Formats: sequence, structure tokens, C-alpha cells
Amino acid sequence: MTTPTAAPDPEDEVEQARMPLLDHLRELRDRLIKSLLALLLFTGAGFWTVDPILAFLRAPFDQALADAGVVGGLSLIGSPFEGMYVTMHVAIATGLVASSPFVTWQVWQFIAPGLYKTERRIVLPLTLTSTGLFLSGAAFCYYVIFPNAFPFFVTVVDAQAMVSVDGYLSAVLRMMGAFGLSFQLPVVTFFLARMGLIDHRDMIRAFRYAIVAIFILAALITPPDVLTQTLLAIPLMALYVASIGVAWAFTTKVRAEPEPASAQVGK
Repeated sequence: MTTPTAAPDPEDEVEQARMPLLDHLRELRDRLIKSLLALLLFTGAGFWTVDPILAFLRAPFDQALADAGVVGGLSLIGSPFEGMYVTMHVAIATGLVASSPFVTWQVWQFIAPGLYKTERRIVLPLTLTSTGLFLSGAAFCYYVIFPNAFPFFVTVVDAQAMVSVDGYLSAVLRMMGAFGLSFQLPVVTFFLARMGLIDHRDMIRAFRYAIVAIFILAALITPPDVLTQTLLAIPLMALYVASIGVAWAFTTKVRAEPEPASAQVGK
């Protein structure tokens, strides 16, 4: 005997937006094509902005050389094709960044019909917050870490500071990306709290261990320099404190209530 399945609620907004699988696949294909075209378009446009973007990225290094009076700079010393690699690297990075709002919009348009109104109200602020935190982390790396780290590294050895353009660009973008990701701590906390895995009490109890983990992470991300490691650890500790508030506001974790003292005495 088969158990009858409940009929879908005609008032359910998600059920109203439901469509056949083939229609979903067609919509997914169309949005992927639009996203790819946007990426190609902005990457093509990025070839026209390589020089100003590269000048912006190398500015902290050039300034450190000038302040320290060290002879050197960025050179094409890795390969005869390094200039083309750098041009393509910058253009692709520009295309990814510039097209990301359009791609995000396409993703949102695809998943929004499957979300309830309460969920849709959360997604947009969460996306904006995540983007803002990532940009803040990248900007902190560029405007705070680089000006303090580069003067030390260009003077640690008494020699000309000749650095490969491609190697420098890869290191700079990798560090800025790592800082941006590390600043996502409140967003990660939000998801863990909503899943009921943690709450503010857990984070307060683990605060000492979190400080150790933050300094270890700072040591892995930054160059081997105590100053730059500390400069990253300080904002991460501030974000951890802010994440405690996030966990308190959004947690779904249920804790067992302790028994009253009178009940324990009567046992």
C-alpha cells in the first residue's frame, strides 16, 4: 500500500515558480552564455587599461625603492614572453572584477525564484556585505600592508632589487585576494550560526584559541615579518569580535536549559 503524497500548496511562492527540468537547463545555459560574453567583453576592454592598472599595482613597490634609495625595479627577466603573460594576466583579472556584478546578477536571477521572500531579503544584504568585506580586505592589503612590508624587503639585502614583473604581479594579486577572503569571517560566522553549529557562547569560549589561529593565519598569508603579521592580526581580531555579535543575532542553535537547583537537590 503506497502512502499518498501531499498535494503542493497552490499558495506556495516557490511552487508557483517551479518549472520543468529542461526549462531550468535552458535558462542556466542562457545565463552562462550571457556571463561568458560579459567576461570576454570586459577582458577585451581590459587590454586597453593594462598600463594604468599595472602602474597602480606597482606604485607601493616603486615608492619603497624611492624612499629607501635602492636601485632596482620590475623587469622582464623571467621569459621573453613575460610581457604578453603580464598583459593577459592583468586583462583577465580586470575582466573578472569588472564583469562580477553582471555575473552575480545572472546568478541571482537564476536562483531567486527558488527562494522565499524571507530568504531573498537576506541574500542581497549578505552579498553586499561579503563584497564590501572582500574589497576592504584587498584595500587594507594595498594601502596598509604593502607600504609597511616593501621598505623592509627591499633593504634586507644590500643589492639591486630587480623583480620579475609576472612574479610581482602574481604575488600582489594573490596577497590581496587572500586578505579579501580572510575578511569574510563575519559572513562565514553567519552561515555557521544559521545552520545551528555555533552561537556567541561558543565563540566567546573559543576566543583564546581563535587569537592563536588568527596569528597562525597571518603568518601564512603575510611575508615573514612580525609587523605585517600583526597588522593583519589586529583587524582579524576586530572582525572576530564583530562575528560574536553576528552569531548572537542570527544563531539557530538550541541549548538544553539547565535544571533548576531545587530539582537537583530533590534527586
